[in-house]
Amino acid sequence: MIDPARLLAFPIPEVRQRLRWQDAALYALSLGCGQDPLDAQDLRFVQEGPAMRALPMMAVVLGYPGFWLGDPATGVDALRLVHGEQAMALHAPLPVEGEVIGRSRVTGLVDRGAGKGAILYVERVIEDAATGAALATLLQTVVLRGDGGFAQGQAVASGPVRPPAPMPDGPPAIVLDLPTRPEAALLYRLNGDHNPLHSDPGVAAAAGFPRPILHGLATFGVVGRALLRAVCGGDPARFGAMECRFSAPVFPGETIRTEIWPDGQGGAAFRARAAERDVVVVGNGLFRPAPMAMPAPSRDQAA
Repeated sequence: MIDPARLLAFPIPEVRQRLRWQDAALYALSLGCGQDPLDAQDLRFVQEGPAMRALPMMAVVLGYPGFWLGDPATGVDALRLVHGEQAMALHAPLPVEGEVIGRSRVTGLVDRGAGKGAILYVERVIEDAATGAALATLLQTVVLRGDGGFAQGQAVASGPVRPPAPMPDGPPAIVLDLPTRPEAALLYRLNGDHNPLHSDPGVAAAAGFPRPILHGLATFGVVGRALLRAVCGGDPARFGAMECRFSAPVFPGETIRTEIWPDGQGGAAFRARAAERDVVVVGNGLFRPAPMAMPAPSRDQAA
């Protein structure tokens, strides 16, 4: 069973990561970039040289501390946890090469009661190691389906709880389909997330899935590619922030259909479906252009 005090204070490793252009290219390839060798927008994210750029969504894999919730010391039933929500705000363009630092901390824990699971909130701040400047802030909500009852259904500590972004009425103004590769989860795990749920059929079956599922953050990245194309004209410098809720898994090889409602001011609401099954996999999506309202945290806040 979860020990709330231990989990709230769990020492998530600080990570220093040396970036090479190959890391930026691998991330882009794992999201499906490069499937059309004549697509100039995709090539700038996978081909080395002075024109190469990092995909904005790559922030989610920078300074990543690994599958730390798999450590038995957390008390978490790691087999049954799922990614519930993700928010990302960029404070500066991401480098293609250089060194970054990722500092993660648990910011909240809510017990939903025995048999109902729990909610865990985690923040990660990515800094440029050379300057100390914040590059991105990431907020993650993890649904601990196998836990609950440790605090009689109470919030042990408040987290970055935000009401879901409302979905507009009427049909989307833009619909963009992006295919995923059959081996997408195997590629994406090379970015650092080695949870066997995404690679081992036996683990996936034990968790209640017919086969390994795509990482939630891979789905996040593919949807981000759609927003980058449809709302930012392919320019990473215009990409500010995005947040969403995950509502169903994607299976590698499926097409992710992103539905977008631009707000006329550079932002947009969005959701996404697994096109072949017509199942909503991402909902309550909100995109904001750069510069964003969310300020970069100070070093004291990030510590």
